[in-house]
Amino acid sequence: MSDKPLRCAVIGAGRMGKHHARLYARTPGCELVAVVDPRADRAGPIVEEWGGLACTTVDELPEGVDCATVSTPTATHLAVVEALLARRAHCLVEKPLAPTVDEAQRIAEAAARSGCVLQVGHVVRYDPVMMAIRELKIVQPRFVEVDRISPMTFRSVDVGVVLDMMIHDLDVLLMLMGSEPEEIHANAVSVLGEAEDVCNARLIFPAAHGQVRAVANVTASRLALKTERKMRVIGEDIYVSADFAERRGTVVRKGANQARLTEIRQALREGQDLSGLDYRELVQIEELVVGAGEPLRLQLDDFLDAVRSGRRPTVDAQAGFAAVRTAERIVAAARSAGARMV
Repeated sequence: MSDKPLRCAVIGAGRMGKHHARLYARTPGCELVAVVDPRADRAGPIVEEWGGLACTTVDELPEGVDCATVSTPTATHLAVVEALLARRAHCLVEKPLAPTVDEAQRIAEAAARSGCVLQVGHVVRYDPVMMAIRELKIVQPRFVEVDRISPMTFRSVDVGVVLDMMIHDLDVLLMLMGSEPEEIHANAVSVLGEAEDVCNARLIFPAAHGQVRAVANVTASRLALKTERKMRVIGEDIYVSADFAERRGTVVRKGANQARLTEIRQALREGQDLSGLDYRELVQIEELVVGAGEPLRLQLDDFLDAVRSGRRPTVDAQAGFAAVRTAERIVAAARSAGARMV
């Protein structure tokens, strides 16, 4: 594209829409031209603060919108994205891409036909903690454990906790493992509504690089009494424990004292008493080096770069589709295990 400012719009003036409008308005080379929401009382205050027009439908958008963020309820994504792609507008679609595999596939196909950039807002990929974990270049984790719990906020209640919260971690797992799981076991509980509010899933991934199959244990709850975002990754020679809420983590490497570890293995084979040994002396322990940055800002900058350069977006429609497909398989597995959900 040329160097002229990108004309940007936000569809959906809820909590996330407000943040996207702020970022567009503050980004050099961008102009916030409109905020769309059926409720004028929500779009109005945003454009008063950040500029642009308040619209009630996509049809009311001014001509020449280059980019748009879709932060509407998940059930509306297909219709909204199709309308934007028909206008040749590049789309950043908040997660999840769609409520069903069928709709996710239709969005992916529509994006491919249009030639426009479509990026899915799996913002955890841009979290500095996640970026620090990726920098460790773990070839394929052997075991991953993820806990994502929080009190009920009554946002995104049009979908269950798997599409609302766990979808973040499913996208990250598919990225880390390099494939979708070949086997899924899950169970879930519905408490406040008809969809699941708590879910635990065990995902088994195919072997890669000559290793054994990898396993991930993922828990999501929107009925907890506190907020936690934690991840533990175990590889052949490395262990990482990360706290996303605290923005910190610990890295443990076994290769730092290989000779001593060899001696310990021999001692164990011989049945020696090692109860007085301090395990921490056998490994290298260091802090996870976490950089700075607002994940939503880093995501938007990446999206805009894809638009300007024409490159494939980091989290494209196929990645969003794969996450939805995995989520759908988890819900199906939970039902098969006896969970009562609509």
